[in-house]
Amino acid sequence: MKEGKDFYQRLQEKGISRRDFMKYCGFLTATMGLSSSFVPKVAEVFASPAQRQPVIWLHFAECTGCSEAILRTQYPWIDELVLEILAVEYHETIMAAAGHQAEDALRAAVKKYDGKFICVVEGAIATKYDGAYGKIGGRTFLEIAKEVVPRAAATVCIGSCSSFGGIQAAAPNPGGYKGVGEALGVQTVNISGCPPNPVNLVGTIVNYLLLGKLPALDSENRPLFAYGKTVHDQCPRRSHYEMNEFVTEFGSEEAAMGYCLYRMGCKGPDTYNNCPIVKFNGGTSWPIQAGHPCIGCSEPGFWDDMSPFFKEH
Repeated sequence: MKEGKDFYQRLQEKGISRRDFMKYCGFLTATMGLSSSFVPKVAEVFASPAQRQPVIWLHFAECTGCSEAILRTQYPWIDELVLEILAVEYHETIMAAAGHQAEDALRAAVKKYDGKFICVVEGAIATKYDGAYGKIGGRTFLEIAKEVVPRAAATVCIGSCSSFGGIQAAAPNPGGYKGVGEALGVQTVNISGCPPNPVNLVGTIVNYLLLGKLPALDSENRPLFAYGKTVHDQCPRRSHYEMNEFVTEFGSEEAAMGYCLYRMGCKGPDTYNNCPIVKFNGGTSWPIQAGHPCIGCSEPGFWDDMSPFFKEH
C-alpha cells in the first residue's frame, strides 16, 4: 500500500530500518500477550491504520509527567501517533489552541464523536467542596469529567493520579482527590505508574484498534499484559539471588541478598508492573537497573502505603 511505503520511508529517514521496526512490533506483540502470528497485523496498525481513532485527552491534577513520557514514545513517534494513527482532538499540552478557542474545540469534539471517542485522562479529580480545588476555564475538574467521560466509548486513565488519586490523594488530602473511576463511579482502564511506560498505553490502544476491544484487566482495572506479575518476580536481581551459584560467588546468603534491593526499601515484591521487561527510554534502563529501589508507584495509594520508600516492609 502507498501509505505503508510512505511510513517505511519515513522510518528510514529517522534512521530506523524496516527490520528494527518489525523487531519492535514483535516486542510489542509479546508484551500484549499475543502470539507471533499477530506481528504483521500489529505492524499494519502503525503503517496503514484503517481509520484514525478519535481521542480526547483531559488534564486534571497532575504534573504532565505522563504526557512527557508519551512524547518520548518510539514506533510510533508522537507525531505519527497524534497525526496518523489517532485523531487527538484535544490535548492541552500539545494543541495549538488556547483559552476559549481550546474549550470550544473540546465541546465540538465531544459533540462530533459522541460515543465513539476514547477519553484519556491524566490527573486526579477533586471531589470536596463541589470540586473547588481544581478548575479549568472556570469549570471544575469534576464538572468537566462528568460532562465528557460518560460520552466516551472507553476511558483510559494514564498515570497513578487519574487511576488511583496519586500524590494528590495522599493524606491529608484536603481536596478530596480521587481517581477517575472512583470519583465518577465508572469503569476505567488504568495505566498506572508515575509515570507509566508509554509502551503500555500504546499496547492498550493497539489492542483496541486491532481486536476491537480493550485488553483483559486485573482487579485494579489495569491491563493484565502489563500488570499481571510483580516487579520482583521479573527482576533480574532476584533471579541472580535465587541462584545457588550466585550465593556461592558472594560467599554467603546475606552477601547475595545485598544484590537484591529489598533491604534498601525496594517495593518490587508488592508492586505489579512490567518495568523489568519493557524498561524506559526505548528499553534503555529502569530504576532498579540504575541502582534505585522500586517505590511501588503503580499501586493504589502508594504515597501513603509504600512510604517511607527506603525502608523494607
